[in-house]
Amino acid sequence: MAIDAATVRRVAHLARIKTPEDRLEPLAQELNGILAWVEQLDEVDIQGVEPMTSNVSQPLRLRDDVVADGAKVEAVLSNAPKSADGFYVVPKVVE
Repeated sequence: MAIDAATVRRVAHLARIKTPEDRLEPLAQELNGILAWVEQLDEVDIQGVEPMTSNVSQPLRLRDDVVADGAKVEAVLSNAPKSADGFYVVPKVVE
């Protein structure tokens, strides 16, 4: 896929990046070089390589899934400016 100056102009417009006309062609050449480099990655043999999320193999630390009663209503509402019947009282915002 080759990128021309018109494509660079369109992408710059969509990204809201002000780009002078004299920079469009050099940018197109740079982007074509980047895409050629990325296409080289298709040549790498990745058969049998496991996907990774990090370069350090570390298992996730999981916590027990424990159901709690949530009986901390007073502690939660202690900093609320207004509360009533265990709920926050807020100004009406919908007519």
